[in-house]
Amino acid sequence: MKFRCVLAFLLSLAIMFAKAQRPEPDHEKVKGGELTIQPITHATLVLTYNKKNIYIDPTGGADAFKGLLGTPDLILITDIHGDHLDTATIQAINTADAILVVPQAVAEKLPATIDKQKVVILKNGDKTMQQNISIAAIPMYNLPEAPDAFHTKGRGNGYILNIGGKNIYISGDTEDIPEMRALKNIDIAFVCMNLPYTMDVRQAAQGVLAFKPKIVYPYHYRGQDVNTFKTLVNAENKNIEVRLRNWYPAAK
Repeated sequence: MKFRCVLAFLLSLAIMFAKAQRPEPDHEKVKGGELTIQPITHATLVLTYNKKNIYIDPTGGADAFKGLLGTPDLILITDIHGDHLDTATIQAINTADAILVVPQAVAEKLPATIDKQKVVILKNGDKTMQQNISIAAIPMYNLPEAPDAFHTKGRGNGYILNIGGKNIYISGDTEDIPEMRALKNIDIAFVCMNLPYTMDVRQAAQGVLAFKPKIVYPYHYRGQDVNTFKTLVNAENKNIEVRLRNWYPAAK
C-alpha cells in the first residue's frame, strides 16, 4: 500500500513537471465546441476538438504528452526526418485507437507494431475525412528544387485541416513555395522557419503576408528570431495575429 502511494505521488509529480515544461494551451471557439491548441516542442503539437486528440509529428517520448486530455485519435506525420517521424515516440505512446495519416515515405518507415489497416497514405493533393475532420495534403519542399535538397517535392506533406469550420495549415518543412503563397481562407497557420533546412524569418514573413492567415504561430524555429518575424509581418499587415509561444522550454 505504501509503495503504491509513493508511486502515485511520483507519477503526479512527473505529470506536474511535464505540464510546467509546456506552454499553456490556447483555446479557439469553433462550430460545435472549442479547439484546444497545445504546443509541445519544435514541430510537435496537439489539437483537441470534441474529445478527439490530433497529435502532429509526435516526438519526445511518452513523457512529452503526460497530463494531456488523452491518447491520440489521429496522428499526422509530415516527413521522414527524426524531428517529425520519431519511431521511438510512436511506439511509446498509446496508438491503439489512432489513425495515422502519412506520406508514403513515412509509411515505409513506421514501426512494424503499427496496424497497417490504420495507416492512411496521402500524396500531395490527396484528401481524406477522419474523425469528421477534413485533411488535405499539400506540398512542402525546398527551393530551388534539387535531387539533393533536404526536402524534395512530393516526399513529405504539409496539411490543411478543417476543424469546426476553421481551416488550419501545418506547413511541415518548407520554404516560401508558390503552393503556400496560394493558400486561401486559412484561419490558423503553423509556419516553420529554421536554416538551413527550411527558410529564414524574412522568407517566412513574406510567405505569410502572401496568404494572410488570421492567426499564425511560428514553430520549428530553433535558432531563429521570431520577434523579428512578428515585426516584419505586422509592419505590413496588422490584422494578422502573430502568436509567439515557447516551443523550446527545456532550453531555458
